[in-house]
Amino acid sequence: MKILVTGGAGYIGSHVVLELLDQGYEVVVLDDLSMGAKENVDDRAAFILGSILSRADNEIALKGVDAVIHMAAFKAAGESVENPEKYTRNNVDGTLTLLNTMVDLGIHKFVFSSSAAVYGEPQYLPIDEKHPVNPINPYGETKLKIEYQLEKEFISKGICFATLRYFNAAGYDINGRVRIPENEPNNLLPVVMEAANGSRNMIEIFGDDYETRDGTGVRDYIHVTDLAKAHILAVHYLRSHPSFTVNLGSDVGYSVTEILDTARKITEKPIPANISARRAGDPPKLVASSEKAKSLLGWKAEHSDLETLISTMWDIYRPAEALV
Repeated sequence: MKILVTGGAGYIGSHVVLELLDQGYEVVVLDDLSMGAKENVDDRAAFILGSILSRADNEIALKGVDAVIHMAAFKAAGESVENPEKYTRNNVDGTLTLLNTMVDLGIHKFVFSSSAAVYGEPQYLPIDEKHPVNPINPYGETKLKIEYQLEKEFISKGICFATLRYFNAAGYDINGRVRIPENEPNNLLPVVMEAANGSRNMIEIFGDDYETRDGTGVRDYIHVTDLAKAHILAVHYLRSHPSFTVNLGSDVGYSVTEILDTARKITEKPIPANISARRAGDPPKLVASSEKAKSLLGWKAEHSDLETLISTMWDIYRPAEALV
């Protein structure tokens, strides 16, 4: 099969491309490089510099393609509050342009990178796919809008889709082949890495008085290699099965304190941290249930233990002089 990966030069996308190539798929990458790095795209993949907002770029990228893995999205929740128009234009308008081009060209297999942000405040834990959806920021709203359009419009146009709701992606390629750090990271683990390598003065811990085991917030982190494998399983599943939606998480929660303690041990750096007030809308704990992905796809998280997450990230973020 020939697969188009939109956003394939990005942090998660480049790992998906590697996994596809390793399993013998022909891969085309469409990316505008606003967030990604061309250096992270394996030479075995065809690369097209372009935008999902352009019908012409989509048509070029989709030529001869059997399925699409769509990962070209802005994903910073905080920025989406400050600039919702940017997120609507790319994440919604761009995705609809891509989907309509697919329909017109007769391409019907679509894997959509969604997010646990569609759930909003947790009503129970672990969060499964039956949990109510109620996003609390524009980023989550853009993902939910596309999920809705897939269910209500594009399924009737012949699109067979897999919606993959990520929890917190982290880590880097186990074999060290992706070398360019994520552009302008907002998630905790890359911020911790920046504090470890000296490019950031310290990290802020937003609240240490939650009802958790050590008072700091607990989140579910999933290694990008595990995420990548789920996308390939989803493509394979769609060849002979109907559309579906699944969570992708490790089913394990790690606290901010646990992450810091492990990062300090692995990096051998002090990693200064400052306790700040809680942020509005931050729940004490977010943990996935990925049982549906396990039963439907035969998928499991194999590399998402905290030591592997942090050690593979430190391989990328460690100062250059430390490698000499």
